[in-house]
Amino acid sequence: MTAGRPAPQAKRTAPRKALSLDQKFEKLGLREPADFVVHLPLRYEDETQVEPIAHLYPGKMAQIEGRILSTDVQARPRAQLHARIADESGELALRWLHFYPSQLKQLQSDLPLRVRGEVRQGFHGLEMVHPKVTKAGQPLARALTPVYPTTDGLSQTQLRKAIADALNTADLRDTLPEQVRAEYGLMPFNEAIRLLHYPPPELSYDELFEQGHPAWSRIKFDELLAQQLSLAQARAARQAQRAKPMREAKSDLLQSLLASLPFSLTAAQQRCVKEISADLKRSYPMHRLLQGDVGSGKTIVSAIAAVQAIASGFQVALMAPTEILAEQHYLKMRTWLEPLGVELAWLSGSLGVKAKRLAYEAIHSGQARLAIGTQALIQDNVQFHKLGLVILDEQHRFGVGQRLELNRKGDAQDNKGQAYLPHQLNMSATPIPRTLAMAFFADLDVSAIDELPPGRSPIITKLAADNRRDEIMARVRAEVAQGRQAYWVCPLVEESEALQLQTAVDTHAALEQALAPLRIGLIHGRLSSAEKAEVMEAFRSGNLDVLVATTVIEVGVDVPNASLMIIEHAERFGLAQLHQLRGRVGRGQIQSVCVLLYQAPLSAVARLRLRAMYETTDGFEIARRDLEQRGPGEFMGMRQSGQAGLRFASLQSDEDLIEQAQHLASSFRRDYPDHAHQHLQRWMKGREELLRS
Repeated sequence: MTAGRPAPQAKRTAPRKALSLDQKFEKLGLREPADFVVHLPLRYEDETQVEPIAHLYPGKMAQIEGRILSTDVQARPRAQLHARIADESGELALRWLHFYPSQLKQLQSDLPLRVRGEVRQGFHGLEMVHPKVTKAGQPLARALTPVYPTTDGLSQTQLRKAIADALNTADLRDTLPEQVRAEYGLMPFNEAIRLLHYPPPELSYDELFEQGHPAWSRIKFDELLAQQLSLAQARAARQAQRAKPMREAKSDLLQSLLASLPFSLTAAQQRCVKEISADLKRSYPMHRLLQGDVGSGKTIVSAIAAVQAIASGFQVALMAPTEILAEQHYLKMRTWLEPLGVELAWLSGSLGVKAKRLAYEAIHSGQARLAIGTQALIQDNVQFHKLGLVILDEQHRFGVGQRLELNRKGDAQDNKGQAYLPHQLNMSATPIPRTLAMAFFADLDVSAIDELPPGRSPIITKLAADNRRDEIMARVRAEVAQGRQAYWVCPLVEESEALQLQTAVDTHAALEQALAPLRIGLIHGRLSSAEKAEVMEAFRSGNLDVLVATTVIEVGVDVPNASLMIIEHAERFGLAQLHQLRGRVGRGQIQSVCVLLYQAPLSAVARLRLRAMYETTDGFEIARRDLEQRGPGEFMGMRQSGQAGLRFASLQSDEDLIEQAQHLASSFRRDYPDHAHQHLQRWMKGREELLRS
């Protein structure tokens, strides 16, 4: 130790301040009595009977009584508490992965114990892990016991008491008039909510667990109706805003564009063009979602919308989430529109200072009629002269704030001081299943391109186990020998010991050796924008035979000569992502193949995904199966506007209730405005929607 220098003091971590009971309730969103009332049980426990051990089987929730035969604390790999309990019919193992001394002491008592938990198949027979243990001989419950969603440090006892107090103080008056309840066959709210918190003794476990009881139907209907009312309110608010109407799309500019195209629009594209054109002519902002499968031709439909805005004297902004996708749009739009005299501006983070300054000036002066780019479009330096239409591709990949920032760049006032907003067109290659559209997208107008352009050969999908890699290599060589190109997709850039996945970097090195002298390229998310652009241009121009890539190529890459895709560790990808990747081939008239290379053994979920990919190339069917398998979470990334998800209703099993709630919502707002307000207050708590996102 250096003389004169004090010894270093050990850092002390301040003890974490314990949360109060109110703060714990706050973490669950429970503030007022009305919040506690609709905090419904996650499940129910049947503590009304004791079962013999001999009647138990794996997966059963059961309650038994018996005496402890033995206890044992095992130190490896970490301290675990093991015990065996017996009744007159047999024995059962008990196990705790972590425990307290008080639990060990409880098990070492000679008194008979009551044990409750889920029965599992262990290494040495049936067992319960972390069961609930109490004294035997106490009176059994007379009815099912509710178990509520909770948080650390908040017991079921505390929740039950708070909910009981709330039921005595909250306003439980019905928000649905009696005639509405009668029309839809719904229980009164007061009866339904009390039954779910305090199920009567005669009510069966299956009725409550499967949520088939009329009380659950009432709660789910209420939740869905609140969702529909909020969406209807959002639509009404949008229609109260003002936008500049744009004249009929039958302009000379549009006719010149259509005449220059080397293809004709499909019937579905023509229908979508008409729907969008009609929206643009209105005096309130368009808020439309254009959805279509990969390769269905959304870009030309958006170009026609842009032409209608440009011909009406407005500017258009098109923003995409990745530079690869944004550049793809820029190249296509430039090919179509520059020969017609429309000037475009390109803006991305990788542009040099001078190029950015020139783009800013062209956009600000109005010289650039169409600005295309990434999030660089929402920077403060970007100021539009007269922005009338915003196009967002793969809009669910943007945050709410980013979408609003671009939209606000079109805020303006006319010479009378009337504020107006730009029209907005969102595009997505992830089709929305019908039930999800009804439940969460009813405030949007949706146009669907539900057919592919003629002349495209359907993509053949093949499944191959990892041990057939040599066959796949031979297929790649054969494809390249015919003048074609191939993608080889990997899920990670660096090795992960946990997942043990083949990496893009290692695969690139292995393929360079195995496929020599073929030209192998590599692209992944850690390359700079300039490096990515250079690699993609080399592949697009045919200077690379095989492109090893991560999922940066998932959207926007259009190389018609690429006819083969191999997806490494396909079992690790989501269904929607697999379908998006597959859509990178089959872009021309060449017969294309997608090989899903998987590693056995497959989980049940992975088998379902790969089977769906093998059985269909229809994006709408893929979306339906994805919703069935994974729930709405993936799709709900498309609604990041703060709307509450569904806590009780199910998109898969409650389609009838969704339709009924949607049918009622518009007339309910009109005929029962006070009831509608009260209903929203109960279920949505008056949350403000980000209506322009």
